[in-house]
Amino acid sequence: MAIDLSESFTRAHAAAGALFFDAKDRVLLVMPSYKDFREIPGGFIERGETPKKAAAREVQEELGLAPPIGRLLVADWAPDQPEGDKVLFVFDGGVLSPDDIGRIRLDPVELTSYGFHDVEMIHELTIARLARRIVHGCAARADGTTRYLEHGELAG
Repeated sequence: MAIDLSESFTRAHAAAGALFFDAKDRVLLVMPSYKDFREIPGGFIERGETPKKAAAREVQEELGLAPPIGRLLVADWAPDQPEGDKVLFVFDGGVLSPDDIGRIRLDPVELTSYGFHDVEMIHELTIARLARRIVHGCAARADGTTRYLEHGELAG
């Protein structure tokens, strides 16, 4: 009789988002209507969807934009007690032109506002684990790497 080990497997949720920048190299943060902290554009990955396609879909839904989504900057293993295990992917959204920024149309059901912020201020603007992920994503973008994180911290 075969032993079923699947009960010991994680049932991690997966989410994907993108880091966008303005001409001053400030990062875009959005304010979700259902959270009390700022986020990057993104959301959960749907069945059959790749992380990159999920990031593009979420950006389209939330911001009304369809810019090309670039390379993977960060993969973060992020267990969270109330929500369970998560794997989070952060892609490079690139620099939004003034025209792109002018075309942003927030989904009013999901977002209440957006703004561009200096990376040095990120820890004051959002929760610690997301701030660490953003800082690592910005560094990976600058040095051409992809970073693997656990709980928002560089691992191995």
